[in-house]
Amino acid sequence: MQDIIKKLPQRAKDRHKEDKKFFTKLKKKPPKHLDTLMVELHDKEFERTDCLTCANCCKTTAPLIIDKDIARIAKHFRMKEQKFIITYLEVGDDNEFSFKSVPCVFLGVDNKCNIYDVRPKACREYPHTNRKKFYQISNLTLENVAICPAAFNIVEEMKKRLPIQYSERRSKSNVRFG
Repeated sequence: MQDIIKKLPQRAKDRHKEDKKFFTKLKKKPPKHLDTLMVELHDKEFERTDCLTCANCCKTTAPLIIDKDIARIAKHFRMKEQKFIITYLEVGDDNEFSFKSVPCVFLGVDNKCNIYDVRPKACREYPHTNRKKFYQISNLTLENVAICPAAFNIVEEMKKRLPIQYSERRSKSNVRFG
């Protein structure tokens, strides 16, 4: 898995222009069955992908932390919310909270999340490939394909499965990680 993770940013960079063009077309006219397709692709990919062998998202990115996350996690630790914020969070450019440290302070050596049952919404939904109106998060997806091998594979399969007007590489996209 480490070899895959090491090669992933370059593979994503090599496909970035193609993917950006694909998502631009997708955003202009999303197919009616896109949400169903994304759930299918997501579920199929995660039947064969074990996040515990990777955890690259936890090792390389700081998720967005919303107020409900703060309340839930602080309660879990029996801390006051302000103490939790001071201890674990920082405020970004958009006045949004994220964890101070990367890799995540709650990531165990076994790649398990030490706050899994109360983890942030952004972590629960990562890599966001099965959400409704998927086409609306194309910029986030373009970032995630460089971090998450499963997201990379889902986008490659999506390009194959959608009509030719969205993807020019349907027959050439045979690259898979894992």
